[in-house]
Amino acid sequence: MDIHPIAGALGAEIRGVDLSAPLGERTVGAIRRALLDHLVVFFRGQDLTPAMFRAFAERFGAPVEYPFVRGLPGFPEIIEVLKREEERSNFGGIWHSDTSYLEEPPMGSLLLARELPPYGGDTLFANQYLAFEALSEGLQRTLSGLRGVNTSAKADVTRTREDRVKDSGAAARDYAAEHPAVRTHPETGRRALYVNVAHTARFAGWTEEESAPLLHHLFAHQVKPEFTCRFRWEPNSVAFWDNRAAQHNPVNDYHGFRRLMHRITLAGDTPR
Repeated sequence: MDIHPIAGALGAEIRGVDLSAPLGERTVGAIRRALLDHLVVFFRGQDLTPAMFRAFAERFGAPVEYPFVRGLPGFPEIIEVLKREEERSNFGGIWHSDTSYLEEPPMGSLLLARELPPYGGDTLFANQYLAFEALSEGLQRTLSGLRGVNTSAKADVTRTREDRVKDSGAAARDYAAEHPAVRTHPETGRRALYVNVAHTARFAGWTEEESAPLLHHLFAHQVKPEFTCRFRWEPNSVAFWDNRAAQHNPVNDYHGFRRLMHRITLAGDTPR
């Protein structure tokens, strides 16, 4: 197994592993270490059935159902991330940390490319350790005492998933949760900025108007190019990212073409 970083901030491609086959403990351990070191790891050429995809995910955590979209028949933990040829908005098409509006957001997410446009549709990732560490000491201290109010009802992200919710027949409800603006990673002990433009509406005890200037500064800061990497998908590529310290953003630059991915999220813990 070979691990090749793809950018200075985060991201590594792992070669020499067949995810369709049972993985030994040493291989699973090496992949987990690579995930903790690089925050997002990529595999290419993985022709996986839904059962194989779920079996691989289960080696790293417990797959959980996404609250807004029904899963595949027989595989409720696997959802379709789809943009059709005639659609203009893409699913989750904004910088975000997955479902931070839940009391226990997922520890990680996995995405498998099924159908891709002839060009475009890359995904960006951003390292939130680096984003926090690059802030001034004064702002780090201020943020360490704040909690973000996260909601599933923010307008921009709601718009990007409205067609999938309608198609799946899933129950429509709003979720909200408060989490530290700076969370400590439970495995590495490193501190990461934990607000995001898709879901963080304000700081606890602050109004939205009072929160807006600081949040807008953080939203721009945390996705600076030097904190990011960009992944160009191929059919049967897999991405696996650490949702506790990385954000992602699927680039919506392929209007007129279809893009279909399968996604699994893994159960996490309460951010601290």
